[in-house]
Amino acid sequence: MKKSVLFLISLCLLACNTSEENKKTSVQQKIEVEQAKIPTINLEEANRLAQLPIHCIQTEYPNKLNQTIGSEDDLKSPKDLHPAFYGCFDWHSAVHGHWSLVRLLRQYPELENAVDIKRMLLENLSQEHMKAEVDYFFGTYNATYERTYGWAWLLKLTEELHKWNDPISKELESNLQPLTDLIVEKYIAFLPKLNYPIRVGEHPNTAFGLSFAYDYAKTLGNEQLQLLIEKRARDFYMTDAGCPLSWEPSGFDFLSPCFEEAALMKRVLPIDDFKKWLSDFLPQLKDKNFTLETGKVSDRSDGKLVHLDGVNFSRAWSLNEIAKDLPEYKHLKNIANQHINYSLPNIVGDSYEGGHWLGSFAIYALNSIDN
Repeated sequence: MKKSVLFLISLCLLACNTSEENKKTSVQQKIEVEQAKIPTINLEEANRLAQLPIHCIQTEYPNKLNQTIGSEDDLKSPKDLHPAFYGCFDWHSAVHGHWSLVRLLRQYPELENAVDIKRMLLENLSQEHMKAEVDYFFGTYNATYERTYGWAWLLKLTEELHKWNDPISKELESNLQPLTDLIVEKYIAFLPKLNYPIRVGEHPNTAFGLSFAYDYAKTLGNEQLQLLIEKRARDFYMTDAGCPLSWEPSGFDFLSPCFEEAALMKRVLPIDDFKKWLSDFLPQLKDKNFTLETGKVSDRSDGKLVHLDGVNFSRAWSLNEIAKDLPEYKHLKNIANQHINYSLPNIVGDSYEGGHWLGSFAIYALNSIDN
């Protein structure tokens, strides 16, 4: 009798376990097949996104100068201080607003307002204006101005001009060259002195600044800058493990500290070394059923809270960089798509707090998609 009872109990436990396993399998399968719509950038979307920089690169106010005042001589209008990059609320947003227009024109030469856009680019990025922008960095308190976020976007703009096959692209690249050279010199002088990386989710993030500078160095063939970034990235991040992804995002993040770092290491490491490094740094990414909630924005009229739309785009382009040419991580592309889909519908026609910069983030994230 006891044996029969034990046998029945064993059968019940087996049945329960089998049922639980079936439920788990069912849930896993459900997660695997829930694919997000793949966002695309086409001519219609390009025209929509172009409206953001068109309306801000020559809009002087409101403006956040982020400058240190040494004397009353420094009290000048944004356009006097920065005749090229005075619009879009702040210097770095003006820079990547110009990048946005060059990128869209390079992809879609038939873009609406193309003639007006080129006129604006030629007006803003003139030789005279570039000389004034260079001179600003030699002010007593301006040597570290926009380090390294604005520096990174300036090199990204130069890289985009270099790739653009248009009659005005070489003229613009030539005009920009003195400022480009200065920023490269600043990177080369600064990086050996930086003992520790900056891991925040805002402007000073070291990984983001190095990624864009590295892209520039590879495209333009600047071996000195490329090798320096490869060395410093290893110095900063090679022994990192267990990035606390559950801590992301912080309330004002617009960059993902964990994913920006991983995207940089994907650029600089041989592929086998990167896969080993990533398995220590973010081991959960291997799971085909890995999920990640998007950053939620509670108030897009708040200039800080709207940063979380930016972190969604940052995560997207970083995840796409990580997954590129790595079939075992291709499931990360779906998470990238989810993040873009959450934030993309909200950036056009919204408040200036997000509109002056989020278009650039959206364009870069959309162009990171490789399906």
